[in-house]
Amino acid sequence: MFARIVATGMLLAATVGVGFAQEAAGIERGKTVFEHYCAPCHGAGRGDDGAPMLPGTHALHLKYRGEKSGLLEQRTDLPFEVIKAFVRNGVASMPPFRKTELTDEDLEAIAVYLAEAAKNPAALSE
Repeated sequence: MFARIVATGMLLAATVGVGFAQEAAGIERGKTVFEHYCAPCHGAGRGDDGAPMLPGTHALHLKYRGEKSGLLEQRTDLPFEVIKAFVRNGVASMPPFRKTELTDEDLEAIAVYLAEAAKNPAALSE
């Protein structure tokens, strides 16, 4: 009986370890995809033209007037479905992106990354 309990515990620990590794890989993939496709317009920092913010960040800053952050990495209200709607359809000056450009798996990874970034802002600087 004891051996069965130990084996079950070891299997559970291995499963949790795999889940954590997959989650960490998803966060890292989301960060990579976000930095490539999203951050050029929606990241932190100044615009190439000297503007105080990048165009997407600035547009959201103006739209929400401080009620929500213009920085996507500080937002907690961007689940996969919301990201997918904006990315697939575009909005204002943001063009739509096809599945051949950004897959649904890419968008899911971005959603996982943004959720983690909002919970752990210190991770952004890593």
